[in-house]
Formats: sequence, C-alpha cells, structure tokens
Amino acid sequence: MSIDVVTFGCRLNIYESEVIRRAAGASLDDVVVVNTCAVTAEAVRQARQKIRHIKRERRDARIIVTGCAAQSAPQTFAAMPEVDRVLGNEEKLDARAWANDSRRVAVGDITAVKRHAIRAIDNIEGNTRAFLQVQNGCDHRCTFCIIPFARGNSRSLPMDDAVARAAARRTRLSRARADRRRYHKLWCRP
Repeated sequence: MSIDVVTFGCRLNIYESEVIRRAAGASLDDVVVVNTCAVTAEAVRQARQKIRHIKRERRDARIIVTGCAAQSAPQTFAAMPEVDRVLGNEEKLDARAWANDSRRVAVGDITAVKRHAIRAIDNIEGNTRAFLQVQNGCDHRCTFCIIPFARGNSRSLPMDDAVARAAARRTRLSRARADRRRYHKLWCRP
C-alpha cells in the first residue's frame, strides 16, 4: 500500500495530514492526497499547479484533494481532469470516507459540525515538534477571511481536557525521547 500526502498551509493541516496518512493508509494504494490551503488565492493556485505536476510525474496514481480550498471550492478541484476525488475538511478525518469512495465529491456543510473531534497523534513524520489540536474554526466573519467557511464555526476542547491531553502527550513524548537516547547510547557509539 502506498499513500503520499502533500500538505499546504498551516500547522493544523500538518497535523491533519498525519491523521490522513494513518486513516487512509491501510485502505488505499498508489494514492497522492493533496491537503490544500485557501488562505490566499496564491495558495490555491500553488495547490492546483502541484496537482498538475503530480499527475505528470505519476500518471497512474489517484489524486485525492482535501483541505480548506477543497472545502470552500470543491467544484474548482472536481473540474480538474487530474483529480479523482474531493473530500471536505470533516470528511478527510473520517476513516470511513477513505474506505468508501463511491462519491467523487464528498464535501459536507462544515458549518453544521458542532463537536470537536480529537485524533491522538504522538509524532508527525518529518517534524521534530509535536502539535496538540485544541480548537478548530472561527466564529468571526471578517470580510477578508475564508477560514469560517473552510473550517466552520469555532469548536474547542474544554480547558481541563486540553490541559490533561497536553500533560499526557508530554509524558509520552518524554518517554519516547528517553528510549531513543538509551538506544543511541547502546548502538551508536563512535
């Protein structure tokens, strides 16, 4: 099984790309997922350009587009001949959406999402820092900002839950770091 995830945008997209890699990895073969950003027109242009480039380089790979640009303008990506499937921001985090690909465009109403679902990720491939997602979306409707339309209304963990999750993650990461140091001392001596 082979899945590659190309990520544009913010730390939240980086975090969610790791969730995608784990949720979709077991059910897909020769797939490239492009997790897009919509914060500027240039970010959308770069994502479209990257999609065309991927298809030229890997003709047989299926391309699935998701992320904020896919959520806010699914028809733009669905119209691209290189794109096999478009998933919205809520759908991309659901393992069932990856296993069931009967709909070419699966983008729901992000403003209808009321709960903040947390996916536990202890490490992110290619990153040295860990992220803890505690909030998503925004309740403000600034005239220049697409985030409420791409991420939905503000949803966050209760403060006590966020603090407990952060403490638990810190403990797990500290143990993992100590294990790596012990391994290094045993096997990587000069």
